[in-house]
Amino acid sequence: MSTAPTWGLVVETTVGTGERKHTEAQVVAHVAGSREEALAELERRARSYSPAHPLSARRRRLLRVGDGFLLVVDGAWQSFVTRFTVAELLEDSEAPKAPEPEPEAEAAPEAVAEAAPPAAPRESGLDADGVPVRPAWLGRRDLP
Repeated sequence: MSTAPTWGLVVETTVGTGERKHTEAQVVAHVAGSREEALAELERRARSYSPAHPLSARRRRLLRVGDGFLLVVDGAWQSFVTRFTVAELLEDSEAPKAPEPEPEAEAAPEAVAEAAPPAAPRESGLDADGVPVRPAWLGRRDLP
C-alpha cells in the first residue's frame, strides 16, 4: 500500500528595501495528496496573499509557472516579487515519528465491564489529564 505524497507549499518573498532588499523563503503548509490538489491550495494562498512591500501598490500581477505562481507587485519606485512553489517533501528532520503499532492484548471481561469513575479536578487547577481547568487567558484585562 503506497501513501499519497506530501507536498510542501513554499513562499519566497522580497523583504527589506533599497540595498537591504533580499529574498526569504519559508514552507507555509504541507498538503498530502496529488500534485494538482497541492497546486490548487497554493493558488488559493497566492491569490489572497498580501505582501508587506510595497506599501502602496500600483499594479499586481499573478502569473502561473510550471511548479507554482509568481506574484509581481509594482510600487512607486520598485517592484517586489513573491514566488509560490509546490515541491514534493522527500525528507524532514523534524517530522513526527510514526506511532508504532501496539500489540493487541486481550482485555479481561471484568476490566471492560468496570469503568473508572471520572477524576475530580485537582487542587492544582489541572484535571486528571493535566489540562488546566481554568484557561490562563480567562480574566486577563490586557486582551481584547
